[in-house]
Amino acid sequence: MHNAARGDNKSPAFEFHWMNVNAAAPAPAALQSYAVILHDVENSTMRGTADTLHWTAFNIPGTATGIPEGLGPGDLPDGAINGPGLSRRNGNPGAYYGPGAGAGPFHHYVFEFYALDIKLSLPGTTTREDLLKAMDGHVIGKAAYFGRFHGPAS
Repeated sequence: MHNAARGDNKSPAFEFHWMNVNAAAPAPAALQSYAVILHDVENSTMRGTADTLHWTAFNIPGTATGIPEGLGPGDLPDGAINGPGLSRRNGNPGAYYGPGAGAGPFHHYVFEFYALDIKLSLPGTTTREDLLKAMDGHVIGKAAYFGRFHGPAS
């Protein structure tokens, strides 16, 4: 439970690889930045249709080859910004907030990775909706990683 909210709550490391069919390929020349979104697709927020947004980070430099484990909170030295998510409450800076399902059935979590042809002009306090709107029309690559988490026994 190293990456779980009830564990060490450290963001996992990820490597970025570009592929063309089944062969390694260089990143597109238009690549300016990456964004990542982590959400629990089984949980609805405030009795609505939106799932639970755990964490976002954007403006990860397009020259990055991945994301290191244990990203810090707030705006990062490389220009990346921790955006909306569960940790950004009561004036706290944005930060990774890992899976944290309660007792009961498995919850499915998705990390979505976006390659963008722009650097976003948004503050870390932006909303999920505004983040997605700013990315719309600028996605030049996307990947997703799915996992499931089961909380403690009841």
